[in-house]
Amino acid sequence: MKNGVQLIDLDVSLGQRRIVRVTADIPPGQVLTVMGPSGSGKSTLLAALTGTLDPAFRVTGQILLKGRDITRQPTQLRRIGLLFQDDLLFPHLTVAGNLAFALPPDIRPRAAREQLIAAALTDMDLSGYGPRDPTTLSGGQRARVALARCLLSNPQALALDEPFSRLDASLRAQIRTLVFSHARIRALPVILVTHDPEDAAAAGGPVVSPNN
Repeated sequence: MKNGVQLIDLDVSLGQRRIVRVTADIPPGQVLTVMGPSGSGKSTLLAALTGTLDPAFRVTGQILLKGRDITRQPTQLRRIGLLFQDDLLFPHLTVAGNLAFALPPDIRPRAAREQLIAAALTDMDLSGYGPRDPTTLSGGQRARVALARCLLSNPQALALDEPFSRLDASLRAQIRTLVFSHARIRALPVILVTHDPEDAAAAGGPVVSPNN
């Protein structure tokens, strides 16, 4: 049984139009980059992976995660962490509150949850930032909190929807390195959707089109 993500003849269509066709094997710690212009099916592929695809689309083939067929499982059972272009932090919660939102509910008592949150912040060089209002953070700090929140949900794979595209050049390289290094440390297979060749080069893995 393989421990990464396998896309086996994955085909997504809308009516008579085929939008996505991908076959790929993504080992733990490797990044598969999906590149293509707007409208080429990149977002549709991520929606198929995460279980958020509109029912109007038809999906054939298989999505396997650690040998488990997740093709038709609900989103909450797939165990795929997702990072978007926007950090999507909740403005009404503190930084710690945002991180607590991602923790599995069976983690108890409260002290254990607080310990995990503190460790996650330290891991992102944000020790002591728990009480902060997210709106007071810089773009790079917000991106780090978003990554920490994603990892605290204990995913078995990561899906990245152009999460670096709104950062300036120097910050983009820094956060990109951070995300990829954490994926490698945790042996998480990664699917990165991007239109930027620099993202693909930094990822270092294979590059495919969403409709090969």
